[in-house]
Amino acid sequence: MRRSSGRTGICYDNAMAESFFGVLKNERVSRMSYTTREEARKDIARYIEFWYNLKRLHSAVGYR
Repeated sequence: MRRSSGRTGICYDNAMAESFFGVLKNERVSRMSYTTREEARKDIARYIEFWYNLKRLHSAVGYR
């Protein structure tokens, strides 16, 4: 993992991360109500592993 090299206000190096977190918030987190952090952690991990990674393939990683 490499640290971001952009300056404040420059979004190009963070575009993929920003896109991911936007989708995560819109498709999962804002539609759920978590009672504990552990419940949220497990649900979000499950969403990423079984939905996001399998259904939302991205060109930047060769559609893997």
